[in-house]
Amino acid sequence: MNFVSIRIITGDITRLVDFYERATGLRANWSTEDFAELETTSATLAIASTRTVPLFAPGSAHPAANQSVILEFLVDDVDTVYKNLTAFVTDFVNEPTTMPWGNRALLFRDPDGNLINFFTPVTPTAIEKFTR
Repeated sequence: MNFVSIRIITGDITRLVDFYERATGLRANWSTEDFAELETTSATLAIASTRTVPLFAPGSAHPAANQSVILEFLVDDVDTVYKNLTAFVTDFVNEPTTMPWGNRALLFRDPDGNLINFFTPVTPTAIEKFTR
């Protein structure tokens, strides 16, 4: 088994895709006006409009309701990324902080309130974990 993607359901797909394109520097691949994907080397972030929910199970997903999942992105330099994000991110949960497990992490929310963690390994153990 291989984990390949996570999908966010949103009430405003254009706004959310634009946000993630700006935050990650990636360009989205649009399959339809209701579904776009941002592909990284290890996984894909899919973003879909609420109009897609009835296709797999009516009422099974609700936009802007996440209270437990954090989307995590490995970045080269979290401090530099933070400076770039301040131009358009309005909800920072914390500024870059070095965590006990060796990552320097930045936590913020997307326009739908989903938590995003951009992080850079900074201790030898953390660096080794992500360079295998």
